[in-house]
Amino acid sequence: MRPGLRPAPVSATTRPRLRWAGVDWVLLGAVLGLVTLGTLLVWSATIGRDDLTGGDPTAYRDKQLVNVSIGLVLMAGVAVSDHRWVRVAAPLVYLGSVLGLVLVLVMGTTINGSRSWLMLGGMSVQPSEFAKLAVVIGMGLVLAGRARGRWRSRVGGVEVGLMLLIAAVPAALILLQPDLGTMLVLTATVFGVLAVSGAPRRWLALLAGGGVTAAAVAVAAGVLKDYQVDRFMAFTNPDLDPRGAGYNVEQARIAVGNGGLVGEGLFDGSQTRSGFVPEQHTDFVFTVAGEELGLLGAGLVIALLLVVLWRALVIATRTEDVFGRVAAAGIACWFGFQAFQNIGMCLGIMPVTGVPLPFVSYGGSSMFAGMLAVGLLQNIHLRASAPQPQRYTASPRVRAVR
Repeated sequence: MRPGLRPAPVSATTRPRLRWAGVDWVLLGAVLGLVTLGTLLVWSATIGRDDLTGGDPTAYRDKQLVNVSIGLVLMAGVAVSDHRWVRVAAPLVYLGSVLGLVLVLVMGTTINGSRSWLMLGGMSVQPSEFAKLAVVIGMGLVLAGRARGRWRSRVGGVEVGLMLLIAAVPAALILLQPDLGTMLVLTATVFGVLAVSGAPRRWLALLAGGGVTAAAVAVAAGVLKDYQVDRFMAFTNPDLDPRGAGYNVEQARIAVGNGGLVGEGLFDGSQTRSGFVPEQHTDFVFTVAGEELGLLGAGLVIALLLVVLWRALVIATRTEDVFGRVAAAGIACWFGFQAFQNIGMCLGIMPVTGVPLPFVSYGGSSMFAGMLAVGLLQNIHLRASAPQPQRYTASPRVRAVR
């Protein structure tokens, strides 16, 4: 401190509250509401499934509570971390996710037709869930580095090329699994980040055209499994194979339709109790809300998800940091498209691709990745709302001399 200068006084009663004052409580409340509802829905979907629980009706409830607890710890850790450490760790997260995707192809376990899981002891990990976050923060770092701390309304071909390269590596590895659902979510996220970054429209058009071409080539080359192609065919014509590829959607729509306005009651859904809806605790957990909680309960789930998206976009618009703006917007695109895809396939307006509903579906990898993303949003918000550095004012004696 220079002689004759002193910091402006800060009230002792407000100093400890400065950090907590910057927390986005609305975002945190919406996430807590979703995980609470999700735990109840997972419990309801598995309470009568002895084939899953081994006779313990609370098994999946307890496992989901553990997932939520670990996720909250991860969220808090990222939220309170110094943003410089977040940027230092970002490349490590990206490299770790790519390494995990490579290991999946080498020694992964196939579940539901997709080789997307690593078995670590008694725990299964899905690296593609963390790849979504890794791509978002990787693209944010590229743009922040090129912008040198100043936001630009448009980015050039170099920036777009680097960001696409960041996304291309994990995308190719995910396509080889093949995990079509995650690939669609990743594509939508990358497209959204480029759009928010101000990429020229011709680049967005080329990306969209390239995505359609890549999908056609993947189908023609046999990269996609037969059951994945059948699901798309069943989506275009639900009556084509109602007992085969179209079975999931047909049963999901029946379950949602049973709920009416207020539902049949938690733990009392007829379709849920009968086990007619496959993978109801993971990919089709929204059908439990529709059947047992009705339109009001399902609407509450959607409303809470919309609150999360709204707060993510608000955080993106209020921060002046380029990395924070791109990362927050990318997370909003990720959560938004994945929620739309999951709920859409339960209602029959989107093809079945097997993606979880954020913060609601059962699963550790999805929960951890989502909570890490929320922690990053809180970290960005804390920095944007933090008080400015203290301004030093000259003492009265110095001012008198001057």
